[in-house]
Amino acid sequence: MDEIRLGTVGSGTIVHSILDNVKITEGIRLAAVYSRDEERGKMLAAEYGAEKAYTDMDAFLADSDINFVYIATPNLLHYEQTKKALQAGKNVICEKPFCTRGEQARELAGLAKEKHLFLVDAVPTVFLPNFEILKKELPKVGRVKLVMANYSQYSSRYDSVLKGEVPNVFNPAYGGGCLMDINFYNVYLNVALFGKPEETVYYPNIYGGLADTSGVLVMRYDGFVSQSAGAKDTWGVNYFQIEGEQGYIYVTGGSNGIAEVRVVTKTSEECLNAQDSPDRWFYEVQNLTKLVLAEDYEAVYKGLDVMADVIDTLERARKTAGIIFPGDSGDADKNGPVAGWEETG
Repeated sequence: MDEIRLGTVGSGTIVHSILDNVKITEGIRLAAVYSRDEERGKMLAAEYGAEKAYTDMDAFLADSDINFVYIATPNLLHYEQTKKALQAGKNVICEKPFCTRGEQARELAGLAKEKHLFLVDAVPTVFLPNFEILKKELPKVGRVKLVMANYSQYSSRYDSVLKGEVPNVFNPAYGGGCLMDINFYNVYLNVALFGKPEETVYYPNIYGGLADTSGVLVMRYDGFVSQSAGAKDTWGVNYFQIEGEQGYIYVTGGSNGIAEVRVVTKTSEECLNAQDSPDRWFYEVQNLTKLVLAEDYEAVYKGLDVMADVIDTLERARKTAGIIFPGDSGDADKNGPVAGWEETG
């Protein structure tokens, strides 16, 4: 592949973060925008140099100039839209969480492999240079016994909740909630490092009958326990700490950006950082583009296996807490809501 010609679905903050880095990365450009709101779509296209803005999804997917579709809509729409794009022969980059059920994740991965298309899980974690450092340094702490993490980021939309409103990000009808948003990163890093846990239990704070606004997830592995706290209704110190029999690793800034890796053993201590830019999406766009242009399907498909295990873990966790989304009964997500989804795309 000579160039990634991107078409976006969704127009929220995360889309701008990605497209800001698309502008400064060789080998990728924005070709078109899809939006239910014509004016919003044209504004996004103009801002990032795209010539086309669609309000018809079928016409958007039929555009031969688009060879990659980037999906950044509310969680519950990811499965349906990703499947439709793959069936149209488009490579896909899908925002986290990839979908809401493990069986959906595996179905989409299988479809991508069958059609020999790229299907990329748009989580910055594995594209970060410091993630590679973390994996390399992990054996120094010896046998892992405890993992503790926190990612708290007060959401302005929690203020809306307190006023009695139901923003999409906290609405179970849209697959919302803290576990699927903030705490997702903690789960992802655990699974990427240690695999899928044997047992998972989630203890959420739920306000006014909505999805969770914060909570603590406990994951049991063979020989150790991992605890991950996430919150959109508080703020605190974000970190990720791995404790072993020979030392510990402290990740400054938490699982989301892996800003620095501090490795402390009985005989040494060092702080490691290979990330010059604080922008985690810079590394995602840069390294994702290199993988695709090199046509490294094997590396991308390996990432899908991690993604499916993450979705399995999240699904099991929220169900232990009684958090149920549309489609959990096995029905397709086509019955999920559509109106107003641009707000959180």
